[in-house]
Amino acid sequence: MSARGAFAESAELRALREAVADFARGRGPGSDPRSPRELWAEAGRLGYLGVNLPEEYGGGGCGITELSVVMEELGAAGNPLLMLVVSPAICGTVIARFGTPEQKRALLPGLADGSAMMSFGITEPDAGSNSHRLTTTARRDGTDWLLTGRKVFVSGVDEADATLIVARTEDTRTGRLKPCLFVVPRGAPGFAHHEIPMELSAPERQFELVLDDVRLPADALVGGEDAGLQQLFAGLNPERIMIAAFAAGLGRYALDKAVDYARTRQVWSVPIGAHQAVAHPLAQIHVELELARLMTRKAAELYDHGDDMAAGEAANMAKYAAAEACARAVDQAVHTLGGNGLTTEYGLASLLTLSRVARIAPVSREMILNFVSHYTLGLPKSY
Repeated sequence: MSARGAFAESAELRALREAVADFARGRGPGSDPRSPRELWAEAGRLGYLGVNLPEEYGGGGCGITELSVVMEELGAAGNPLLMLVVSPAICGTVIARFGTPEQKRALLPGLADGSAMMSFGITEPDAGSNSHRLTTTARRDGTDWLLTGRKVFVSGVDEADATLIVARTEDTRTGRLKPCLFVVPRGAPGFAHHEIPMELSAPERQFELVLDDVRLPADALVGGEDAGLQQLFAGLNPERIMIAAFAAGLGRYALDKAVDYARTRQVWSVPIGAHQAVAHPLAQIHVELELARLMTRKAAELYDHGDDMAAGEAANMAKYAAAEACARAVDQAVHTLGGNGLTTEYGLASLLTLSRVARIAPVSREMILNFVSHYTLGLPKSY
């Protein structure tokens, strides 16, 4: 295969990228009065939300590669729709891979066309990156399950029809607690959510969940009771890939704003983009974004080809690289515009907080470096 053949996108992927870019163009911040929910519904009708889900349930029959392209192009237009990370990428992937036929028929068509949405609850007040400290538990009561615990920083619960909750059940053979996944309907008795006030400039709101003996039928358990960890990581790798795509798209959006400004803004005899002190930082960011996009594509393709171990390493590295490039892109874009970078007209200052999301969630850059140092380099752990 030629070098071009190895790195060029297929005609189908290019067509998807162009179609989503056309759909998203003109719908960035300040240019479209419709809400993200309306954009979500329209994207669902066009088939963009479910490109990774099986065709027999209304999806596109493709993979995370295609869904990450949708995310990146929406982000490049200033409308990243963060629930793409949660609903089709995490929840849709887990249910498509491990759900029962009944769960797939009940849940996947709505996720594919956007008429339904799911949120995902894993983080707890005392258990962030350390999933072994999760205290949300599920215990049997006859044929039912009873869920008890708390979750924090759960996105979009107010609009989601159900939440995929990570709880721990007791292994009857060893007595140890093991992770399992449960579908909890929004209106289930004992299931309450409270908004967490955020200074984050994003339409998706964050919530704390309280589960007080939430009774669920036996079929609320996704997949097998003994395969919880495998199922969990089947959703977390797409999450990292999608966050990388989100960051790459948002970085492109900020860079495009800065480049357009630098081409036309003239203080002395030439546009400011002619000065190397302005041009070189923007060129460097372009390089960093392109490298991050390449790693994101590698991670997505490894995942879609079923190489979960290699995809895990690549997904973490893609998320790290894209998050750093995005934060630098937004910071440099604001700096390039000077005072205009802080105005509502140009819509960049609000991205200073949004661009931090990829550095923090779903796992911090420090924990990614821990992963690379331990699992890739073979260095000893400090914890």
